Amino acid sequence: MKITKFTHSCLLVEMPEPVNRTALFDPGTMSTPLLKDHNFEYLDDIVITHSHPDHMDVDFIKSLSEKFPEVRITAPSDCLDQLHEAGLTQATDQLPDGLVPFDAPHENVEPLFPLPEEYGYHYLDLLTHPGDSHSFTETKAVLALPVTGPWGSNIKAVNLAIELKPKYVLPIHDWHWHDDARTGQYDAMADAFEKAGITFIKLNDGEPVVLEV
Repeated sequence: MKITKFTHSCLLVEMPEPVNRTALFDPGTMSTPLLKDHNFEYLDDIVITHSHPDHMDVDFIKSLSEKFPEVRITAPSDCLDQLHEAGLTQATDQLPDGLVPFDAPHENVEPLFPLPEEYGYHYLDLLTHPGDSHSFTETKAVLALPVTGPWGSNIKAVNLAIELKPKYVLPIHDWHWHDDARTGQYDAMADAFEKAGITFIKLNDGEPVVLEV
């Protein structure tokens, strides 16, 4: 499994043969500048956890759909309304094989932001992306863990992952951190997870990592 982070919560997940499948999770506005420079050769799925712009850049998703007209776009119903208005008829609530939703409600952001409909997703029984939630109870071997935000704390995130015990933790939703703060927090999390027998992967934007799962 090859995973590339494109800033904040956006992950490109590429599976080699015999699976031969590529999915892009939560391509939002904070991720778009880096995504525009990436040469996508294949794209089977775009998966959106919720409608906030930092997770769903409709204009960029439309440009991807023009390049890959057969791409499947999976999203909650309030996202579908926006995507259909933009002419993205591929957007659907029909789940492709290997993508399983689970209960992962968005943490409270009112009164600063509207509270959206949200789902977490398990992908190919290997990777879990919970969107902006610390209120979920299950994970696969690879957990994309939202580590900070106006709605949640790093400490809560770390304790949740230690409780759920994935094999790997990938930090997401960290655009809010200055680079020096991110480095310090990554080091601290790596130490805490090592003590719990969990491997923490210090992702760098645009640099792929390969995980054995």
